[in-house]
Amino acid sequence: MQDKTLYTITIFSENTVGLLSQVTSVFTRRQLNIETLSVSASALEGIHKFTVTVFCDEETVKKVVLQIDKRVDVLKSYFNTNEELIHQEIALYKLSTQEFLKIESVEELIRKHNARILDINENSVVLEKTGHYQETQELFEELSKTIGVLQFIRSGRVAITKSKIERLSDMLEEIDAKRKAVNN
Repeated sequence: MQDKTLYTITIFSENTVGLLSQVTSVFTRRQLNIETLSVSASALEGIHKFTVTVFCDEETVKKVVLQIDKRVDVLKSYFNTNEELIHQEIALYKLSTQEFLKIESVEELIRKHNARILDINENSVVLEKTGHYQETQELFEELSKTIGVLQFIRSGRVAITKSKIERLSDMLEEIDAKRKAVNN
């Protein structure tokens, strides 16, 4: 059996009701746990982009992508490794204002982790940290050890490929060229 790797699967589709359920069922049937999931509009008008991360081997991720591609409302799906992507997550940390102010060098902590204060009031401070999973986790662990974290949330991965354009753009251009050739 091959080692498990974190793969990022990108799915392009129209914004169709029920598609998320269809996509997640592909993972469920293969007993794969989705690590992160985010969905938003893409750079291509009318097309949405799902970004899903999952730990598995290469053979399994290839099968998953093929299964997802069979969905009627999916235009195309791809998988990538971390080396092929630029990716980030965002994390929010809610802390007690009283405990936060006890930190000897709040400014040093903020600078060290490249975080920022989003909100501060008499009861709580909310910090924001954008980065890779390990970076957001390090800040969480440091805050947990020193003052305690009241609330914590981390987003799913958002990612773009290092290539010049969206991968789907090439496929759409090919389809358009074939359509024009047939019509002429």
